[in-house]
Amino acid sequence: MTDKPTALDLPMADPLPAANQKYFDVCQEKLGMIPNVLRAYAFDAEKLDTFSALYNNIMLADSGLSKLEREMIAVTVSSINKCYYCLTAHGAAVRQLSGDPKLGEMLVMNWRVAPLDARQTAMLGFAEKMTVASAAIVEADRDTLRGVGFSEADIWDIAATASFYNMTNRMASAVDMRPNDEYHSQAR
Repeated sequence: MTDKPTALDLPMADPLPAANQKYFDVCQEKLGMIPNVLRAYAFDAEKLDTFSALYNNIMLADSGLSKLEREMIAVTVSSINKCYYCLTAHGAAVRQLSGDPKLGEMLVMNWRVAPLDARQTAMLGFAEKMTVASAAIVEADRDTLRGVGFSEADIWDIAATASFYNMTNRMASAVDMRPNDEYHSQAR
């Protein structure tokens, strides 16, 4: 693990507030590491809490999207944005959740080569359009999602997930956020 999760000289709060330390302890116990994205935000407890709350809501809350589908969106958006941190971390999550190391690699390189069903193809096509030309989205794009079974709330969740990763990709690139080394070997 690197000493600094980003190129910026922003050390973690010392000591961390008790709630943040508890969250880090849970990460260490469950993941065997504290993700560098959390360490990066830990210089400011309010920023860390805000980031964590939004991540947890988008990626872990009840949704018509599976955890794997949300991770697939994260990787697709991150591939378009060339975000090293998110491609590494969320590529590992796709490999783990799908049980298919090839799927994670395909999504990292070019999601169109992956063996996807119509639902996943429509979902990732929408996420891609949001990433490269969000102002060009029209009702027909939402109708495509409806046509493969996504509800109105699911469409919101697809858009929220793609939006979140467009933001985090830009932040990670701007501060040269580096993924934990552990991600590289996970689920291979």
